[in-house]
Amino acid sequence: MASKSKISIISVNYNGLDLTCAMIDSLHKNVSYPIEIIVVDNGSKVDEASVLSERYPDVKAVRSEENLGFAGGNNLGVKYATGDYFFFLNNDTEIYEDHLDKIVEDFEKNPNLGMVGPKLRFWAGSRPIQFAGYTEMKGIAMKNDLIGFKHEDDGSFDTPAVTPFVHGAAMVVSRKAFEDAGPMPECYFLYFEELDWDLMFTRKGWTLFYEPAQTVFHKESATTGQESPLRSYYMTRNRQLFAYRNYTGAKRLLVIAYARYFSGAKRTLKALLHRRFDIIRAIARGNRDFIKIKNKCCSE
Repeated sequence: MASKSKISIISVNYNGLDLTCAMIDSLHKNVSYPIEIIVVDNGSKVDEASVLSERYPDVKAVRSEENLGFAGGNNLGVKYATGDYFFFLNNDTEIYEDHLDKIVEDFEKNPNLGMVGPKLRFWAGSRPIQFAGYTEMKGIAMKNDLIGFKHEDDGSFDTPAVTPFVHGAAMVVSRKAFEDAGPMPECYFLYFEELDWDLMFTRKGWTLFYEPAQTVFHKESATTGQESPLRSYYMTRNRQLFAYRNYTGAKRLLVIAYARYFSGAKRTLKALLHRRFDIIRAIARGNRDFIKIKNKCCSE
């Protein structure tokens, strides 16, 4: 009997030791498919990689002294991976069932398949669906929706399907496709990098796929979205970077103008009404820094 293809599970840890340990414990307890686990300690205040190495001798714990961002941390993890497939898994997730063989089967049946996203469900409450595929991104507002978002997992979203995007919390990529499409773009640091990466794959001719046989539980809250200076800065800057990298001509200009002068102005006004001057400063800095780095970012 031919040996199974190995999956390298790659996760980025940033001051999240307890979450990361819970993720690893869930994998140890529930996954029998051949895997290796790689955790990148991405500039945590203390050396959490050493703690992980001592607690889990089978885990490859890699220490980066600086925070490389979401993409940079994952790309570093790939350098230590020996698997045929890379499973990029957020450290705030857990897995209770093992259907990784079904994902590998999807890849083996379709040579054009580059990336697979498992079903994502929220961790809390009744554990509704977070991701069962994406809709296409349309219009100058770059609007797209998570299919199944906040719906109960009643079987309505159990049909595998091609999807234009895969959720960044859980992405399985073939080594061959990774080497062809290239690593995750690091210029974003936080937000939008996985969407950009998805387009890098599709431009190379790779198909993206939603596979509901495997479920991942995500501890992100279903009510997230509250503004913080950090989120406001990166969302402002990176929405424009995404448009600059992926569109051309009039569409590029219109999308960026919409982000700066309509969406950005609307968020600035809302922050002003709530006297959130920290948010206003973050939005202004995001607009300014987009201009500074846009050309460098496009050369990646």
